[in-house]
Parts: sequence; C-alpha cells; structure tokens
Amino acid sequence: MRTRADIEKLENEILAPYAMRAGDSWGRQYQEPEHPSRTCFQRDRDRVVHSEAFRKLEYKTQVFVIFEGDYYRTRLTHTIEVAQLARTIGRNLCLNEDLIEAVALAHDLGHSPFGHAGEKVLDERLKAVGLDGFNHNQRSFEIVSQFEKRYPGFDGLNLTVEVLVGVLKHETLYDRKGEMKIVEDVDFRNKLRRRACSLEAQVVDKSDSLAYLNHDVDDGLTSGCITAEDLNESDLWRRAMERVRRPGVGIGSDMFKYQVVKELIDVQVRDLLNATNARIEKHGFASFEAVEHCEEKRIVDFSDVMRREREHLQGILNEKLYQHWRVERMTSKAKRILTELFNVYIENPKQLPYDVFNRTIKYSDKQLHRIVCNYIAAMTDRAALDEYKRLFEPYKKV
Repeated sequence: MRTRADIEKLENEILAPYAMRAGDSWGRQYQEPEHPSRTCFQRDRDRVVHSEAFRKLEYKTQVFVIFEGDYYRTRLTHTIEVAQLARTIGRNLCLNEDLIEAVALAHDLGHSPFGHAGEKVLDERLKAVGLDGFNHNQRSFEIVSQFEKRYPGFDGLNLTVEVLVGVLKHETLYDRKGEMKIVEDVDFRNKLRRRACSLEAQVVDKSDSLAYLNHDVDDGLTSGCITAEDLNESDLWRRAMERVRRPGVGIGSDMFKYQVVKELIDVQVRDLLNATNARIEKHGFASFEAVEHCEEKRIVDFSDVMRREREHLQGILNEKLYQHWRVERMTSKAKRILTELFNVYIENPKQLPYDVFNRTIKYSDKQLHRIVCNYIAAMTDRAALDEYKRLFEPYKKV
C-alpha cells in the first residue's frame, strides 16, 4: 500500500519540473496533521466533493433552467466535464492532476440559482445599497473558507493555498477575480496574494472555457434554439463538420451532433496542448517558481488563430442562443423570481429561518441585504422555485 510519502516521491519522479508538487504546498490557514495515505491536494478534492455546496450544483442552472428538461447541463455536469477535460490536459502536460481536479471541482461552488441571470440580480441589489456586489468567485472562496461548517476547529474546508488561489483567480468570459476580502488572518491573506496562479489553475480556466463553449453548442442544438445552419458562419464549426461528414452520419441527426461536438472539443484541446507546450519550451521553466515569476502570465492558452475562431463561434452563440426568445423568457422569469424573493425578505426578514436571521440583533440595511443575498445565493433553482410558490401562490402563478 502506498503512503502519502510514497505518492509525493512518485510526483517528484513523474511530474514536469514546472508542475506544482504536493510536498511544496504553502499549506493551510489552520495547521492539521498530514494524512497517512493522501496528499494535501487529494484531501482538498475529497473535501470539496463531500461539501453541501457541491451537492447543490446538481440543481443549479448552466444555461437552461431545470424545468426545461432533464437533458441539459447543470452546474454539476458542467463541473464534471471541466474536471475531465482539465485532467486530460494536465496529464498530457505532466502537471499535478490532483491539484487540477481540486480546483476544477471547486471553481463553480459559488454560483447562485438560475446561473448568470441570478447572479446579476444579486449583484444589482447589493450595489444599490453601496456594497461591492455579488461575485461568484469570491462566493466560492467564502463557501470553502467560511460557510461550509464540517470541522470542529475552524469554519470552512481549510483548503490549501494553491487551491484557494485557483478558485479566487479563476477567470473566463463570465468571471471577475475574487478580492480575498474575508480572510482576517493577515499573514494568510498575504500568502494568497503572493501566490500566483499555477499552471494547474490555468488549465482549469481553459478547460472551463472549453466545456461551456462546446456544451452550449450541444444544448443549443438539442433545444432547437440554434441550428447547424446558424453555426455554419463559424470556421471552427465548419472544419469540425467536414471531418465527421460520412455515410450514416447525416446532418440533423443526433449522431451528427454528437460527433461534431466531439470533434470541436478534440481540435481545441490539441491546439491548446501544442500552443501551451510551445510557450513552456520557449521559457524553459525549471521549476514552478519560475512559472510564477514569468512576465507572460497566461502560459496555458490557445494559439492566436484558435482564439479568434473561438471568439467568432462564441459571438454566434451570444447572438443566436443566449438572446433566443426562449432563453430570454427563462432569464426574465428567473430574474423576476429572485427579485421578488429578495423584496419579500427585505420587507419582512422575520420570514427567514432563525439560524439565518437573528431576531435579537438590530442589523443595518447593508447587513440585512448581505444576509438576504447569502440566503438566496445558497438556494438551488428548485429551492428558489419552491420558496416562491410557498410565498406567493395561490395569489400568483410562476
């Protein structure tokens, strides 16, 4: 049986010199004894998987709200796809797959119900009273460092610095980097600020981008909100389509869709690996510290040609899918539900559970808004819909 020390020794033998090793971690905010058979990053991954916030991802929107059907991606299936892509890419680059998986599984824990529509409602409500707004990266950090209460000695999951930095500095099309505002331990906060994104965290960023672009194509075609003809404007789509066009795979069939999406993923992953490997060889990284001090901050990235092709395909989705009347209707409905929930809680916060709203404390308006925001952000789509029905039906129909 392998011990933790055996695994760390194996990492030294098989990982690239620029990979992050568990034995080199900057540790945790609260010191804990090392586990005899798991590395620190393996423990982080397991803590995320067993968290309440991770389980709730099953009932949170990606693009299509859960009442639209069972086929479409949820935050959980999206997260699994990101982790799968990221591990594949990380293995090819000889990076630390355990660190990659821990960051990938934690990166979306902070999403509110109803996806980015819900996030926009919470963001606007907080900013209206002079607060900083809602940022799901910061929220993910707050969940793993404060809101999850599973251990007697501290709040949160007490994850390693490297995983926390990967969550806070996660950045894709929809993301804003976290601000690290809730850590009161000055020394630990400074550790977070000084630690740059590892190549492993950069792999998760690009895998997230890969996953949502391609599964949105898949879900969009399945829903009928976009068609193959809409996507023909994209060079990337046409190239993938030509590679799978063969007898038995007719345009418009499910098999055609599956094969084209598969090809889309494959061609982008190959480009990412080739372009990233070229940058690594150019810089000649001899250690993970060399990566952190490199002036070129995005080593894991696509080629210039692929970036342009991806941006064009993303633009088509922005126009044809995300602004489709059915998606707009879902988005408006979601915003209306969360707005009315927010209003009813602000008007009478005694409707909130006792462990959420302490009746003996006189809260300021800003504090009350933050309490309501945190309560709603923790809901799943289904929980928000059920709460809406309890508070408003039979007087209103959703």
